[in-house]
Amino acid sequence: MPQEPKKRHSRARQGKRRAAIKLSIRETVLCFNCQNPVLPHTICKKCGFYKGREVIDVAKKKKEKEKKEKIEEKNTA
Repeated sequence: MPQEPKKRHSRARQGKRRAAIKLSIRETVLCFNCQNPVLPHTICKKCGFYKGREVIDVAKKKKEKEKKEKIEEKNTA
């Protein structure tokens, strides 16, 4: 059988325990290329660079997205 608490914990004690459980603000670093704040160890969404080298061609993806949107507009119209 599981153990039961011997005495009730007061509201103040409960509050002290819960005060330590909190959300923290996420740290950001500046992108090497465009100086945009990004989360550490992630690719910059603005320029596509990571650790000083281009990983994703953002301009190419943007053009593809615009092209796709135009096709969808034509199909819906």
